[in-house]
Amino acid sequence: MKTILVATDLSPVALNAAEYAVEMAQVIDATLTLLHVCQIPATYGEVPVVVNEGDMIDDAEMALLKLKEQLLLKVKKPVQIDIDVTAGIFFHELKKACDHINPYTVVMGCQGTSATDHLLLGAHAVHAVKNLDWPLITVPPTAKFGTLKKIGLACDLHNVTDTTPVDEIKLLVNDFNAELLVLNTGKQKVYDPDIIFESGILQEMFTGLNPQYHFIINENIDEGIMDFAEKNAIDLLLVLPKRHRLLDMLFHKSHTKNLVLHSHVPVMALHQ
Repeated sequence: MKTILVATDLSPVALNAAEYAVEMAQVIDATLTLLHVCQIPATYGEVPVVVNEGDMIDDAEMALLKLKEQLLLKVKKPVQIDIDVTAGIFFHELKKACDHINPYTVVMGCQGTSATDHLLLGAHAVHAVKNLDWPLITVPPTAKFGTLKKIGLACDLHNVTDTTPVDEIKLLVNDFNAELLVLNTGKQKVYDPDIIFESGILQEMFTGLNPQYHFIINENIDEGIMDFAEKNAIDLLLVLPKRHRLLDMLFHKSHTKNLVLHSHVPVMALHQ
């Protein structure tokens, strides 16, 4: 059975992401696991920081049980919700949980309302997007799950045979009966026979999905993609870190923060 893993820090932004995940779970008949990692503060200098790990875990378990109750009040059909509380380094514990349950996708909030939350949530989200091997959806604070009618794939149309996770994309599109839009971006409109050739190969790879192709002209690649996604009512934006040159540019310096922290559209990262 499919399982959606929700990584939550129990903040309002994370609550919104959990609500997004439980709505998604109902559509694909998935179970939900709520994961909270109690992070032990680092000790600096000669004065030790006294932390009762047991109390931290107990408090977090109570908070997750309360969150579980809140989510169950919102569902229209039964959803199994499990909770998991652990202590340690966030990404390490998230990876361990993924190794254990092999999630359909991980879901987490990506933007905080306060400056501190924005920094902490953003750091976790950006690191996970770049490094987690499982599918990961980052949910902006204002995003709500309706139905995934349009899924956008940011693709540079180079070497698509070796770089496109076709099976994963087909599964996602078919699970939600969605329309697939392939977004190719450049700084100026030029005729490139290689792009035409690669788009033909991709068309064959996506047989049965009938994707639409859009070439986006923008000096700023990530802004061009976000602008197109918002104006064309894209419900979920797929990015492929470590696969495409386009996403190599996106996931470099400030581009990562722009995409994950400023997009109003949920972003899903798929890795090799």
